[in-house]
Amino acid sequence: MTTVEAEPITEAGVYDLPENAYHSDPVPGGSLSSTGARKLLPPSCPALFKFEKDNPPESTRTFDMGKAAHEMVLGGGPEIVRCDFPDWRTNAAKAAAEEARARGAVPLLPEAYQQVQDMAVALLRDPIASALFDPASGTPEASLFCRDEESGVMLRCRLDWLPKPSGRRLIVADYKTARSAEPEQFVKSAADHGYHQQAAWNLDLISALELGEEPVFVFVVQEKTAPYLVSVVQLDATALRIGRHLNRRAIDVYAECVRTDVWPGYANDVALVPLPAWYERRYEQEIA
Repeated sequence: MTTVEAEPITEAGVYDLPENAYHSDPVPGGSLSSTGARKLLPPSCPALFKFEKDNPPESTRTFDMGKAAHEMVLGGGPEIVRCDFPDWRTNAAKAAAEEARARGAVPLLPEAYQQVQDMAVALLRDPIASALFDPASGTPEASLFCRDEESGVMLRCRLDWLPKPSGRRLIVADYKTARSAEPEQFVKSAADHGYHQQAAWNLDLISALELGEEPVFVFVVQEKTAPYLVSVVQLDATALRIGRHLNRRAIDVYAECVRTDVWPGYANDVALVPLPAWYERRYEQEIA
């Protein structure tokens, strides 16, 4: 793995980058991530993608919890700062949080700090999840870059965990926190958040860089409330096929927007739309 602080990245490869360097996009002229690809397609649009790229959203407490859990579980990511205040309402608490974020750290109140510690302990009790994130088996937060052959667009992804080559099938795990880790419930979130696109995207970059034999991508899902239950979920072949189709569309949209510097909104014409099907059915029942 190549260690880079803030140097421009122009060649395909696996890089060891600080989180802020990765998210600020170190590729001259820009690159496309899975998150960006999902932002280009409905229900979002290229205009929103461009706006968020130019105006990165501020961190939220929910986002801070997710980053902190990643650090506790994976051992890679931003520093976690325990801020000993009962809440964030005082000026002193706000100043402590701002100071931590200014240096790239994650501020947490004592209760939240204890929560992410308890989550890490619970995950280590799960035999499959703990094996997937065994510190001896790989490295956290690996940044992958490669160029799409069809469009010439540079693609990137950041793996939660990159296993070391072992001569066996490569199993790559991504850590998610969720309200429910029950697989059928998680798959609903996967569809809503485009995790099938993420899985296909990451697998394709792993294959393009020839990082392992027959790579498999799984999600280690952990609930955010006690007892912090864990499940390991793999999306099926149909989900990956749909994800790859959507990713191809997104890459082509991005390439065209970059070429023309036109980033369209939701529609370029008047949109004629019906009422939701459930509303029409209810209306028909009421007048029957």
